[in-house]
Amino acid sequence: MKLYLDIDGVLLGSIDGEPRLANGAGDFIDFVLGRFDCYWLTTHCKGSVEPVWSYLKPYSTDDFYRSIQQIKPTNFDVFKTEAINLSEEFIWIDDSPLSSEIEILDQHGKLNAWYEVNTYKCPDDLLTCLDYLRGLAS
Repeated sequence: MKLYLDIDGVLLGSIDGEPRLANGAGDFIDFVLGRFDCYWLTTHCKGSVEPVWSYLKPYSTDDFYRSIQQIKPTNFDVFKTEAINLSEEFIWIDDSPLSSEIEILDQHGKLNAWYEVNTYKCPDDLLTCLDYLRGLAS
């Protein structure tokens, strides 16, 4: 199954307004890479992964940085949903899809494919998502 992953508010949270890797980001990436076909679905990736790598490098350990290089790029013009094959099963992890993107998911009966993670508001949201994904995998 494909898993689409946002960065800001998902993999990157903040402490006192300063960006940092979200709690459990390394464990999360290791888990999803072992069980899903992973794709970036973020404004930092529009067909090329190099901007994602550059963006995440200052926050990454060496192991985390090597791991994220396995995640594939997507491309879209306006809506992230343009990059998703809505006829397939998938999981999309994002902190705040646009209302139009939510409508598109709903129109295709895929609203339940979106899992909200907002590590800006809830620092442990990625860990909660990891528990959810482990439950799906078992």
